[in-house]
Amino acid sequence: MLRIIALNLNGIRSAVNKGLLEWLTVQKADVVCLQEIKAQAADMTPQMLNPSGHYGYFHYAEKKGYSGVGVYTRRQPDQVIVGLGIKDIDAEGRYIEAVFGKLSVVSVYLPSGSSGEHRQAAKFKFMKRFYPHLVKLAKSGREVILCGDWNIAHKEIDLKNWRSNQKNSGFLPEERAWLTRVFDELGWVDVYRQLCPDATGEGYTWWSNRGQAWAKNVGWRIDYQIATAGIAAKAKKAAIYKEQRFSDHAPLTIDYDF
Repeated sequence: MLRIIALNLNGIRSAVNKGLLEWLTVQKADVVCLQEIKAQAADMTPQMLNPSGHYGYFHYAEKKGYSGVGVYTRRQPDQVIVGLGIKDIDAEGRYIEAVFGKLSVVSVYLPSGSSGEHRQAAKFKFMKRFYPHLVKLAKSGREVILCGDWNIAHKEIDLKNWRSNQKNSGFLPEERAWLTRVFDELGWVDVYRQLCPDATGEGYTWWSNRGQAWAKNVGWRIDYQIATAGIAAKAKKAAIYKEQRFSDHAPLTIDYDF
């Protein structure tokens, strides 16, 4: 069995203070994909770099307290690929890929466009330039699992208040259409949705800090494991962990018979 966890931390130091590392030690995950670590190398403690039983690899953003992704792995990868080779994207620390034989597990963090038009423009620019990389991965002949915060709710079933969010970043028609192309034209599989085709509120992974979104489960499903068809077909079980809160996102765990 292969167990993969995806989690946006909204700050690794904050998440660790909330018990993240203790929780991870009992999950027995093979790979944990982290997004929005919001730290530089100098900020990381030995426990954050290499939690018990894990090897850690990171792609830090140049800007302090911003973005950044990482992976924890139970065995050392054959190779770790840091960044996409696109200078301005890589400066924000948005992509890291751990290679194990014929399998790649990627932690990816797509930009949010919610802070203003300039960031929405940057998000669209990222999506346009990321698409060819998704094409390349899909055609590589390898099995790939892309884990992370995509900052897009794909369909109406994926967020509570879809009607009032149709003009908001994360549920814009252009964003949703782009994700549909990723699935329908390139053959990538939304693994959680494959396993839980009718899940609504129980499938949410992010809740705004405004109002009582968490208490009322006014959430969005924006964290994904998106996989090539071969390994997606081997997915057996999905779980979203809500008993503890490490950030404004919940961990998404999927087990694969691989």
